[in-house]
Amino acid sequence: VQLQASGGGLVQPGGSLRLSCAAPGSLFSTYFMGWYRQAPGTERELVASIVGGGYTNYADSVKGRFTISRGIREKTLALQMNSLKPEDTAVYYCKSTKGGRSYWGQGTLVTVSS
Repeated sequence: VQLQASGGGLVQPGGSLRLSCAAPGSLFSTYFMGWYRQAPGTERELVASIVGGGYTNYADSVKGRFTISRGIREKTLALQMNSLKPEDTAVYYCKSTKGGRSYWGQGTLVTVSS
């Protein structure tokens, strides 16, 4: 059982994509959920997170362009990505943290290129 990320693909610069992450009931967390990304040759980095109370946090590089949201009833996490840039190209992962443990999705590839 793991998180299931989807929604990646090829998009032109300036375009939009919406990533989704389905979390089986036991893995969904209202404590911490986030989106990370990893480009070739780089370390995995936090892109956006949402914690208890619905407070959100974003990497400086995506502020104003990306929006993280969650559906508590549906047990889903989403990342709306607008004004995409080539440097946003990476594999995107969703993560859930609860009970002192973290759970990862399998990753979905986002490629921004003309």
